[in-house]
Amino acid sequence: MKFVRIFFANIISVFFLNKVRRRRIRGIVEFGLLRALRVAVRNREMRNLQPCNYLTVCAIAKNEGAYFKEWIEWHLAHGVEKFYIYNNESTDNTIEVLQPYIDSGIVEYHFITGKRKQTTAYNHCLKQYRYDARWIAFIDLDEFIVPIKTKSIPEFLKPFEGFAAVEINWLCYGSGGAKTRMLGGVMDRFRTHSYPNSQLNRHIKSIVNPRLALNFLSSHHPTLLSGHAADTNGHKVRKYFFQREPLHDKIRINHYAVKSFEEFLEKKARGRGMSLSQRGLDYFNLFDQNDVNEDEKEAGMA
Repeated sequence: MKFVRIFFANIISVFFLNKVRRRRIRGIVEFGLLRALRVAVRNREMRNLQPCNYLTVCAIAKNEGAYFKEWIEWHLAHGVEKFYIYNNESTDNTIEVLQPYIDSGIVEYHFITGKRKQTTAYNHCLKQYRYDARWIAFIDLDEFIVPIKTKSIPEFLKPFEGFAAVEINWLCYGSGGAKTRMLGGVMDRFRTHSYPNSQLNRHIKSIVNPRLALNFLSSHHPTLLSGHAADTNGHKVRKYFFQREPLHDKIRINHYAVKSFEEFLEKKARGRGMSLSQRGLDYFNLFDQNDVNEDEKEAGMA
């Protein structure tokens, strides 16, 4: 039945020229019209239920134990209350690093097997935690949400409660010429990034009202049951993110896609969440952009 829905979704969606609308129609058909109706009915039944958390994060990871503590602590310090973590067959120390957070209730832990499981994890999270959080951010372990104009992410989100999702642009960081892994956190070690208007930075990740989201066709944004997504200036999204200029003035996602060359090779060996193909050196060369040095920029402003 799922393959039938996918087949018809691909046929129907070609009749919509606007890519935002096309992907939404495709996502709803793939999800299933009857299932979408059930979600809408359930939302109505649960409309008076207040979620127990305002902001949570969902992520899937494989062999990224070395990065979890910094990533969790950063987001806790900026207003995240809980994490839904999907461990995709890690063989490193991921569970040992996460255990204190699991014991304290900060992390809801899931073990997931197989390849190309990112959207599977995201879709499970939407279904499992739809009424537990006001917002869920769907990001990776190499992505850090950085509020610019507010002290916390929830403070930034308050004016967006009339939207179904907020799309936040990347700011991609390069290796800074580092060949090997050094001591220290990712955010301290890598201080050079791409020009803000780089094409790479048009990519977005989403913070989502889970009651108004059905599924993910890609890792970047969900299919919305109703309502609209906003950009970080509070404007309704009408164009696909590749067609829009990046916005970084209020909030951004620092994306450490490659880190040092040694760490990139480890990432390459882990595989990809959305594809069976491995990343090649072309990926490293594409993302290793070191156009702006934050330390020099801050020194110049002092």
